[in-house]
Amino acid sequence: MKIEATLINSYAFTIRRLSEEDGGGFAIEYPDLPGCLSDGDTPEEALVNGRDAVKAYLKSCAAHGDPIPKPSDASGQWRQRVPRSLHARLTARARQEGVSLNALVTAMIAEGLGKRSVG
Repeated sequence: MKIEATLINSYAFTIRRLSEEDGGGFAIEYPDLPGCLSDGDTPEEALVNGRDAVKAYLKSCAAHGDPIPKPSDASGQWRQRVPRSLHARLTARARQEGVSLNALVTAMIAEGLGKRSVG
């Protein structure tokens, strides 16, 4: 079964820093998909690995005849204006990290939310 990228990317997720006791790095979890989680050394790596976990989860549902859970209603989109200097810094950082600007900002926001909820 082929799982569309648009479906994989439509599920909400949370990213949080893992303690050194838990192996370090970052965990990613998908509230709409019970038990679907992954991790990575960086938030960006957790995002990539998380997408693989979602794909495997949905394929397992299909293989076992289980219903595919619907993504939550959040659109996952908003528009944000930032100063040109901040945009330039973010763009340079994304290029340096080898990720898209969207992936970088998403990871930064998710990491920030994780820090606030854990700390």
